[in-house]
Amino acid sequence: MPMNRLLLAMAAVTLVVSIQGCAAKPQLLPRDVGNLAGTDLSGLWELRSESGKPLTMAGGREEGILLPPSTSGRSPQGPSRATRSTRSKGPAVHVFVENGRVLKITQTEYGLFISFDRAIVEEFTFGENRTVSLGPIEAQRVSGWQGAAFVVETMDSRGVTLKEVWGLAGGGSELNRDIVITDGEKELYSARQVFDRS
Repeated sequence: MPMNRLLLAMAAVTLVVSIQGCAAKPQLLPRDVGNLAGTDLSGLWELRSESGKPLTMAGGREEGILLPPSTSGRSPQGPSRATRSTRSKGPAVHVFVENGRVLKITQTEYGLFISFDRAIVEEFTFGENRTVSLGPIEAQRVSGWQGAAFVVETMDSRGVTLKEVWGLAGGGSELNRDIVITDGEKELYSARQVFDRS
């Protein structure tokens, strides 16, 4: 009888471990459609400053080339050989980070259009919950309002999440953009960009 109990206990532990190992990838929760605070991010904005920490990979080594610099958009010739070689090693969500020194934001009742250095335009719909893709890379994206801030979250197939929070400061003369990439509880990258209204 004790042997049967031992076998049953071992089977139960194996089942619990198997269920935990097969857990589904986390999903992003939808964001609010309504702009209850009446925030209007529209305008022409010029980058004043950028601060943050480099993108770190598993094992703690820094990997700074994965995010495009603020002074350039996507290269028409495609990514550099160094960028291509690291893509398979790093989180895929980094490809969804756009940067620019000058932003033009157009806000409608339903969404935002953000032009980065007049080269790339990103469209975000309030309350969206959809799959976005860039070449072969697909990710889940949700966006919407959290109080007076506009929040965009993008999660790749590994569960690594890119979160962007856009908000006004200085009585509306300053635009702050916070960018954070996390893998579960681990923060891989963070930055704050501050823009002045032109």
